[in-house]
Amino acid sequence: MADRVLLGRVAARQGGVVTAAQAVALGFSRDQVRHLVRSGRWIRVARGCFVPAPQLAVASLRRARIRAAVESLGVGAVAVLDTAAELHRIGGLRATSAVHVSVPPDRPRPQRPADPDLVVHQLTLGPADVGTAAGVPVTTPVRTVADVILRADRYPAVCVVDSALNRELIDESDLSLVAGLIARRRGAVAARRCLAESDGRAQSPLETRVRLRCVDGGVPPDTLQLEVRDDDGYLLGIGDLAWRGARIIAEADGQSPHQTPQAVYEDRVRQNRLSNAGWTILRFTWPDTLRPDYIPHTVARALRRPR
Repeated sequence: MADRVLLGRVAARQGGVVTAAQAVALGFSRDQVRHLVRSGRWIRVARGCFVPAPQLAVASLRRARIRAAVESLGVGAVAVLDTAAELHRIGGLRATSAVHVSVPPDRPRPQRPADPDLVVHQLTLGPADVGTAAGVPVTTPVRTVADVILRADRYPAVCVVDSALNRELIDESDLSLVAGLIARRRGAVAARRCLAESDGRAQSPLETRVRLRCVDGGVPPDTLQLEVRDDDGYLLGIGDLAWRGARIIAEADGQSPHQTPQAVYEDRVRQNRLSNAGWTILRFTWPDTLRPDYIPHTVARALRRPR
């Protein structure tokens, strides 16, 4: 008789995932497993690996899928690159269904993975390069940042470094370690430039992209996260990017932090306080960063306006 309670305990210990062999050992027949998958009560996340709780949140299901993909490749398999960044919650990269896993270089590389979204690499990793995140073997934040910025374009690469710094997964002293890891590797010259442009004060990839558009357009901000206070020291607001001489603040309006009615109300109150204190407020969204000239042109016009 199938022991569903014990199966749930096994899944809980393994990030929500059970294998077909474990299910059979607990009394499920192969036909039962197939029926549970077809009926939608179990979700197949990798060959021979299932999540017996389809009500899991999307993020939990994704982590379970990554874990199953890593475990399907055996001992020594490690989540790397974009997947490692995802597990560390490093922002800046476009979300995809791909799962990047590295296997030891001395092991035969699977030619045709059963999972079409599984991308298998063979990176040379030392013990210091590997840790865990969400219960999954994964490259450390330092190694993850180094590997990603060698392959990513400039904007997402700088976003990754900024995000890792802001979340305190790495600190300024770790940038020299990243530089050492990328040395003499393909893409190292561009990656070093991305390290030089990084700024951990950026609180989101959107803020990083707005800053880079301003830099590229010749109107770089002179500070980030500027605290504006009145004569009595009362905090009127914090500006994402600021040009202090011209009393201009640029706000990066991401969808999630600014979509609730309460957030909209607080944004308006803060903007009114700053405007009354003599500051010009500019607001930019993600689509604005896709237009190379729009943000710097808007900032430049504000800088030219007489006060």
